[in-house]
Amino acid sequence: MTADTPYDPRPHAHPGLHAIALFEAAKGLLALLAASGLELLGPAPLVRWLQELTSRFQLDPDHGALAWLSQTINPDSVHLAAAAVLAYGLLRLLEAWGLWRAKAWASWLGCISAAVYLPLDVYALFRHPGWLSTIVLIVNLIVVAVLARDLVKRRR
Repeated sequence: MTADTPYDPRPHAHPGLHAIALFEAAKGLLALLAASGLELLGPAPLVRWLQELTSRFQLDPDHGALAWLSQTINPDSVHLAAAAVLAYGLLRLLEAWGLWRAKAWASWLGCISAAVYLPLDVYALFRHPGWLSTIVLIVNLIVVAVLARDLVKRRR
């Protein structure tokens, strides 16, 4: 590629774009399944599950995050949560489609959305060191690097 030839990602799309697209599509499909599950189950099983957690870990059923959560679960909150998870899933699927087709906007979307999590990943690594938090940080760093590389190549 010469300096005066514009970067066309389609003929030589980086295999990393396709790998990230598949990963994002999997996240999107899981989110759609979760949203469907929330709508199908409704609030009753969620409240029962929280009560079981509270009793299993011998937590105070009247105080704490689990108590607050079990009090706020109702049909409206479940519908709202399902709608938020549905929107997240659709956004991930849209990003996956764009990355598969090597669209610049999808690289921007993916790079920004992965970079937003990096400070939280670093915090999690220091707060809970282990192989899982290390892998999550490394994967997000790779995603940001691959998408940033694609964006830099497009600008040349």
